[in-house]
Amino acid sequence: MNEETEGAPPGHVRVRLDLSYDGKDFSGWAKQRTRRTVQGEIEDALRTVTRSSRTYELTVAGRTDAGVHARGQVAHVDLPDEVWGEHAERLLRRLAGRLPHDVRVWRAAEAPAGFNARFSAIWRRYAYRVTDHPGGVDPLLRGHVLWHDWELDVEAMNAASAGLVGEHDFAAYCKRREGATTIRTLQRLEWERGADGIVTATVRADAFCHNMVRSLVGALLFVGDGHRPVEWPAKVLAAGVRDSAVHVVRPHGLTLEEVGYPADELLGERNRQARNKRTLGGASGASGAGGAPDGCC
Repeated sequence: MNEETEGAPPGHVRVRLDLSYDGKDFSGWAKQRTRRTVQGEIEDALRTVTRSSRTYELTVAGRTDAGVHARGQVAHVDLPDEVWGEHAERLLRRLAGRLPHDVRVWRAAEAPAGFNARFSAIWRRYAYRVTDHPGGVDPLLRGHVLWHDWELDVEAMNAASAGLVGEHDFAAYCKRREGATTIRTLQRLEWERGADGIVTATVRADAFCHNMVRSLVGALLFVGDGHRPVEWPAKVLAAGVRDSAVHVVRPHGLTLEEVGYPADELLGERNRQARNKRTLGGASGASGAGGAPDGCC
């Protein structure tokens, strides 16, 4: 089905899927011909368990990069009425038996009117986890936590983060894509050190452009370890161009934790609003111009 459709086509039911995956062995979300992807695995499993001759295409809230994990990813799929009617009751159990162990679907339910996993979302929340312990990363957490070989000043990182929050053109922290805007509203960017010593960044925005979270984290780690002053990340943002000093940190520390949606009666309006081309101070689109993907992160 065409992901631009505001609702399921006639004779179909739009189904919301809530899912999680360990990104280590995936080449990202979006399906590719020769590489293993999350979308590819789920679509293959759906086709198998529904005994269908065709593939039902998924639309996702945020396309994660290779190696990025998800705990609270959301997707939708439009299934023919008869397929949903026959398989709805046992779909989760059958998917559990067919999917590989590094991806799980936790919920499959008929979506409310106007719902679009991608365009109806009003925010996405990511966490990036890093440790500065001199001994490295706990071996049991090595696939989800980055080791930074310098002591980190969390207070300085939070001070630097404050200068990045709000609506900005994040071109300096994004990999540009043809036809896509880099204007985003960063709603939250905070760092906290846990009792286990792991430092976690909570990053929430209406949407993200490609490499945005990992670039922001890379810049703020340089502040935390004293290599750059607190004012530097905001100056990079204001310059509006990619800075070679901003490193895109490795993907395994990043997890999509949650996707937020408005009340059911507002889903359709958000769906339509998010398709508009975005300008600073203008319409709050959730993705790029002309329906460019919400590439992340």
